[in-house]
Amino acid sequence: MCVENTPPPPSRLTRRGILAGAAALAGTTAALSASMPPAAAAASTTSTSTGTDRDARHTDGTGGAGGTLVIDGGTLLDPATGEVTEDAVVVIVGGIVRAAGTRSRTRVPEGAEVVDAHGKWILPGLVEAHIHLNTAAEARDAVLKGATTARSGSTNFYQDIAVRELARQAPHLAPRLRAAGIFVTPDLGDTVLADPDLTPLAGLRDGVRSPEALRRVVEVNLARGADVIKTRVNERAGLPEQDPLAQVYDREQLSAVVAAAKRGGKGVLCHSYSEKGCHDAVLAGVRSLEHGAFVGERTLREMRRRGTYFTPTLTAIAGLAESSDPVLAERGRTYLPVLERAVLAAHELGVPLAAGTDSSGGEVDPIGREVELMRKAGLPALDAIRTATTGAARLLGLEDRVGRLARGFAGDVLLVDGDPLADVTVLKKPARVVRSGFAL
Repeated sequence: MCVENTPPPPSRLTRRGILAGAAALAGTTAALSASMPPAAAAASTTSTSTGTDRDARHTDGTGGAGGTLVIDGGTLLDPATGEVTEDAVVVIVGGIVRAAGTRSRTRVPEGAEVVDAHGKWILPGLVEAHIHLNTAAEARDAVLKGATTARSGSTNFYQDIAVRELARQAPHLAPRLRAAGIFVTPDLGDTVLADPDLTPLAGLRDGVRSPEALRRVVEVNLARGADVIKTRVNERAGLPEQDPLAQVYDREQLSAVVAAAKRGGKGVLCHSYSEKGCHDAVLAGVRSLEHGAFVGERTLREMRRRGTYFTPTLTAIAGLAESSDPVLAERGRTYLPVLERAVLAAHELGVPLAAGTDSSGGEVDPIGREVELMRKAGLPALDAIRTATTGAARLLGLEDRVGRLARGFAGDVLLVDGDPLADVTVLKKPARVVRSGFAL
């Protein structure tokens, strides 16, 4: 049985509904008003732009409603070059970096809010390449823990699209987000209730497996405004009753997902564990491989050739080892050293790496924890930091806007109490976070 061959849902009407939901979510800002920076409150009351001008300005969440401030003093690290600047000054105007460098070469605007960074290190806000954000509280927590930009790993009911809109309207409340919408998976479960256009899939005897069904889920995601598409090749590691090495889609099915996403100008991230599953996903053309504990050298070499990213989510696998469930704990203890070796092999072969915690279920892990585990796997400190800055920014297509503190980049800043090149663990507990020019 397959899905009736009907046109994809119209984006104009369906996006209106999604944006209405986003507005409802953004209404949670009233409950969080006590934490709103004064500059942000002023910006929200003075902004009058509407319609297409507003949408164009906020396409990546760095828009003109950002704050203006100066980061004064401290040691500035540029992850792109590894350059370290002592007694640095960073000037942010309207949420955008206008200058960053030595005090003697940086003009500071009069009357700007100043954040004293003396004795601290200054880095760009970190990029979280795999996270599940379902609420405004989780989004805010992610920012406070250092993730000022993120890519969703999917949600059940398009909450990530609403979080993305929240970030555009009130950037201090959420990370700049690439939304994945709903998971392209054989069993949608209650996710068929996320949209009326999905409900015909509930009657499929074999689930979402045919080319028509796979295409339909991608088309609905694209119509709802998803920035990327998430699918899987293996079952889940976090459910004791599932076998993470069991393959659920073959290369042909994955290729159908990739082709449908490509028609909409989007890339695909793929949940994976087994070597065969990883290889099939890469040959199908996915943009990034997620988890990938048992990825082998032949697949890593193919990833390097194609420029396929590896997002290992070491934090999630390490978390399994601490589970109270004996099956999950044993799985985590077995998988983690294998994944660490895969990460180091990928790095040595030149496969691009991106940091992602796979946080979900209301618990947000600091993205600095993933950097710590990248370092533990054998990456040099600077390269580990790059997986959560310049590297992850390239994966998200934001390399010209985030991951550095240079002129024209987003005014997202982390202040940390120590030298991250000597000890990356300082990234787990930022002393201060600045999001789009607002000091939090």
